[in-house]
This record gives sequence, structure tokens and C-alpha cells, in this order.
Amino acid sequence: MEWYLILALLGTGLVAGFINTTAGGGSMLTLPLLMFLGLPANVANGTNRIAILFQNIIGVNTFRQKKVLDLTSDFRLVLPALAGSVIGALIAVEMNVLVLEKIIAILMVGMLLLVVLKPNAWVAERAENQHPKPTLLQYILFFFIGLYGGFIQMGVGFLLLAGLVLGCGHNLVKANAIKVYIVLVYTIFTIGIFMFYGQVNWLAGLVLAVGNMAGAWLGVHFAVKGGAKYVRYVLILALVIVILNLFGVFS
Repeated sequence: MEWYLILALLGTGLVAGFINTTAGGGSMLTLPLLMFLGLPANVANGTNRIAILFQNIIGVNTFRQKKVLDLTSDFRLVLPALAGSVIGALIAVEMNVLVLEKIIAILMVGMLLLVVLKPNAWVAERAENQHPKPTLLQYILFFFIGLYGGFIQMGVGFLLLAGLVLGCGHNLVKANAIKVYIVLVYTIFTIGIFMFYGQVNWLAGLVLAVGNMAGAWLGVHFAVKGGAKYVRYVLILALVIVILNLFGVFS
């Protein structure tokens, strides 16, 4: 691999890791780059999971060190998301992921409106005892979010944040911590499916992962230090860029 392609993967991974850890949509940068390098869409989708895996190992560990994430109490929504993600990945290995771009764009527009029009819901501080055991409806919701995440990683962070903030009552910093925890667990399983079907390029994935890991470390420190208010600004910016890109503004 040429040196400038390595630099492109590292730089893109750095930005994507930061965005994924503080908001979502980093895969909108990494998937097109992987396909630009010549990987088919399905292989790019699988290869991107390597970077996501290592990125979220760093993210989970750093959030835990910062006392934001409790692995023993924040695991409940991992299980339905994991079940959905396995089904989604099995569907993804047989389909072209690009057909979902317009649907994703519509979902992102809806979320942007929620972030802008309901700002207090995203930044309010809540005590831990205000987060009881998830309801059946929340389990069903996170099953379908996991289904989507297993199918295509693009934009799943936004959906998880919406579910965790609006559906479960967490603020953005805590929601980001649980989000990376959920994605880490299900990625361990879904990446195995893509590997089984030969849809992973390890060289590109590992180089990209180095950048994603550095970005994740920076993202966690930014989120914890800046608080939910500043994370919300990053979320709005990321949503706007993703929406414009999905509607072809930058093409």
C-alpha cells in the first residue's frame, strides 16, 4: 500500500473516530474512502468494522476510566442490540448497502430536527436512580437499532443516541458511553460474520483502526471535559454534514 494511502486512512480514521465517539456518522467518511481504494461495497462494509472494533475498545476503556460507564449496570440494552445486529449482518453480506442511502438521509433529517427543537432533552443532567430497568418497548427499539447497525454501520450512532437520550433519559455524555459499549459488543460478533464470508481486508482495516483509535481517545476526553452542551454542537454539525452528503451535495 502506497504511503499516501496509508496517510489518508490514518487521517480519515482519526476524524471518524472522534466523530463516532462524540456523535456519529464517521462511517460516512471511512466507507467512501475504502471503496475509493478499490474495495467492493460489501468488503468495505466488513473492513470498516475492524476500525470500529478497535475504536470502541479505546472508547469503552476511556469512558470507564473517566467513571462515566459502568460495565455491570449499563449492559442491559446490549443484548437486544446484539441479537438484532447478528441478523442485520447476515442480511448485509448478501446485499448492496448503497440502496439505503436515501432512507438514512430521511432518518438523519428527523433526528436533526429533534436535536435542534428539543435541546434540553439532550443536555439535562439526571441521577442514576432515574434510569430503571429498560422496558419491553426499549428492548424492541434497540433490537431494531442493532438490526440496522449489523446491516450497515453508517449512522447507527445517531439512532443509538436518540434511543438512549429520548427513549431512556440519559444525557449525551452518558449516552455516548453506552453507545460505544453497545457497538463494541455487537461488532465482536458481526465482524466474525463478515470474516466468514471473506468480506474483510485486514491491511486496510488495521491501518484505518489506528486512526480511529486515536480519534476515539480524543473524542472521549472532549465529551467528558466539554459536557453534554458541547457534544450537542458536535452532534448537530455531524448530522448536517451527513445529511448534505447523503443528498449528494458534495458529489
